[in-house]
Amino acid sequence: MADWPYNTAQWQRVRRAHLARFPLCEDCKTAGFIRVANTVDHRIPISAGGHPFPGHDGLASYCPSCHGAKTARGVEAGAVRTNKPRRGCDASGMPLDPAHDWSTKSLRPERLRPTSEVNPELVRYGEEDDHG
Repeated sequence: MADWPYNTAQWQRVRRAHLARFPLCEDCKTAGFIRVANTVDHRIPISAGGHPFPGHDGLASYCPSCHGAKTARGVEAGAVRTNKPRRGCDASGMPLDPAHDWSTKSLRPERLRPTSEVNPELVRYGEEDDHG
């Protein structure tokens, strides 16, 4: 681990410069949230052949929870790469998973259909009622 960069002054400079240029968490920003990042991570892990001191395009800014989630599902944790969606919702309350039912179905009135035949004696559309 002699080549491990995280305890070096060079890494601290790279980290500070990256956070100054990209101060918000990338994953949160994608989901519509604004959270300050405090962690800089390699897009390609050093253990997978990534450069220890890449340029800004080789680094990512994360908040603690997004960094933990990314690291837990990454190759450096021994996890298998997956296409499983991240759980949770964006800032508007919509699911992050585009295949979620709420993302694919609508409750707008034009899409709703009666569950059974409508009895015209019970329902009147656009007519004045007898009470006023």
